[in-house]
Amino acid sequence: MRCLVVVNEFKNDASALYTAISRFLVERQVVVSEFRYNGTASSVSFSSLDCAGFDFVVTLGGDGTVLFASRACAPLGIPVFPVNLGEFGFLAGVQASTWQKELLCYLNGMASAAERSMVECEVLRGSRSVFSCTGLNDVVVSSAAASRLINMQVAYNHALLGPFKANGLIVSTATGSTAYSAAAGGPIVDPSLDSLVLTPVSSFSLSARPLVFGAKGELAITMLPSRTSMDICVDGQVGSSLESGDVVILKIAPHKARIICSTQTQFYAALRSKLNWSGGPRA
Repeated sequence: MRCLVVVNEFKNDASALYTAISRFLVERQVVVSEFRYNGTASSVSFSSLDCAGFDFVVTLGGDGTVLFASRACAPLGIPVFPVNLGEFGFLAGVQASTWQKELLCYLNGMASAAERSMVECEVLRGSRSVFSCTGLNDVVVSSAAASRLINMQVAYNHALLGPFKANGLIVSTATGSTAYSAAAGGPIVDPSLDSLVLTPVSSFSLSARPLVFGAKGELAITMLPSRTSMDICVDGQVGSSLESGDVVILKIAPHKARIICSTQTQFYAALRSKLNWSGGPRA
């Protein structure tokens, strides 16, 4: 077997943990390669990670490192083994204290990989495609300047939803529903569902509410003239500028991310612990 280990250089324990994991895998006849990731989209493109030829990928970092690796691994069907060195750990479900046990279970065929839907986006400028990317969490269309409103028109399967005036729009997967979308007031969706969640960011209208769409539909966001520049960003890591008249097409991607040791039980346990769900009168 061949394994690629993505090491987030911003995590203090990542390098030492890589040494331990590498030794553990080599002892079990696994060929190990290393990829150093500094966690900034400006200097590391998702396309710079070449996973071809590897059987699985180990990430040492937080959820952002999992997002980075998953965009490269998903089209190839390569599973990601995510060791959590971050804060939330919705995606990185393997704790640093239990990696050896969990990794041994996977190598022995006793740990499955959960499949997570991804969102595919393409920006059309006239008849040209000027940007395309696939994300595990979300695609965000927003004003480039903070606290500035932009104008958009949204349609679902060619059915007009109406004009939106807001700081931006978030289109998230079920996996990404616990991230930026949740912070903006969107619903939390079970990660096993194939769905897209449309969440306005600081909408100018009090009637604007999050919407959940099925897997077979297509969202189209048309950028209307605005008094500020506009951007698109995928998973908070990869992006491009937008112009008035651009049309952003979003739909569920044909391939799915495969995350090892990411069970439904772990997801709801993370919700309870990270969101401080306690129940009862003290909730």
